[in-house]
Amino acid sequence: MTELKRTPLYEVYKEYGGKTIDFGGWELPVQFSSIKEEHEAVRTRAGLFDVSHMGEIEVRGADSLNFLQKMMTNDITKINTGAAQYTAMCYENGGTVDDLLVYKITDLHYLLVVNASNIEKDYNWLKEHAEGDVILDNLSEKTAQLAIQGPLAEKVLQKLSGETVLGQLGFFKFQKEVNLDGKKALVSRTGYTGEDGFEIYCEASDAVDLWKAILDAGKEMGVLPCGLGARDTLRFESVLALYGQELSPDISPLEAGIGFAVKLTKEADFIGKEALRKQKENGLTRKIVGIEMIDRGIPRHGYPVYKGTEQIGEITTGTQSPTLKKNIGLALIRTEFTGLDSEVEVEIRGKRLRAAVVPIPFYKREKK
Repeated sequence: MTELKRTPLYEVYKEYGGKTIDFGGWELPVQFSSIKEEHEAVRTRAGLFDVSHMGEIEVRGADSLNFLQKMMTNDITKINTGAAQYTAMCYENGGTVDDLLVYKITDLHYLLVVNASNIEKDYNWLKEHAEGDVILDNLSEKTAQLAIQGPLAEKVLQKLSGETVLGQLGFFKFQKEVNLDGKKALVSRTGYTGEDGFEIYCEASDAVDLWKAILDAGKEMGVLPCGLGARDTLRFESVLALYGQELSPDISPLEAGIGFAVKLTKEADFIGKEALRKQKENGLTRKIVGIEMIDRGIPRHGYPVYKGTEQIGEITTGTQSPTLKKNIGLALIRTEFTGLDSEVEVEIRGKRLRAAVVPIPFYKREKK
């Protein structure tokens, strides 16, 4: 049996009551207190996540921009220095290699943040297509990543930093060399929960100290350590795609509902552009929609979806929403059945139960 990988924070999980599971070959906390408590903390106060399993790949060199334009579906020329962009990488057939963030450090220096289960695959895919003056470096093992998410995130983090930079950091922007409790970190404001929040990229050796310092700073405000369970329910309510569920080698970014990150009009040809262009021109044959159960039952990943006797798709993610207290799901189904209020059936433990197509996202935070 392969030994599970661990993040630099593994040793402190027990101290905070972490219950770990195998997540794509990583031993990670699914929860510390309870998924519902942690979910509620992020929606109303703040929660701290260890996301050090995510991958960081550095791209440097004079041909970096042209290379990334070829590899990414989004338009990398639109990123300003100090900003991040959400994008995807595709295969020639339009299927998804990964969805990721690109941070522009300088014109010749970028940082890619990729999904944990795809680090090796992505790195090899990039190396295979690198041409000219492009230097790739996988920094994943040296880098830890913490994410503090929720309406009080800025207030908590500000207690550890004497700098005013956090309040001035806009959405999808980042700042290097931010001082947090005497440690230097790259801090960004992107979020994967639907709430305000910050990601902290630091040296692996600084992770434990920063984790403890953030939780201490937020103790009186009710900040909780959070696990993968709450991370999944939070991102799901806000309809933020998860690779392996809403996106895969068999599901294109257009089908997954992240067409905003696919720029077919950009001048550069990118891998998969032709296939995605045809998909758009011919019209999608299937797409992701939100569903809400009418009958009692919780839709789960992989459950088949029917219209009459015909299977028309399957659930990609589903749960009982902690915020909305409803049994809801995302389903990849044939386009002709995706009209709002259309009734479908989900097979749950051998029984077909009624559900309706509903608007997404299920949850949107109120902007201040």
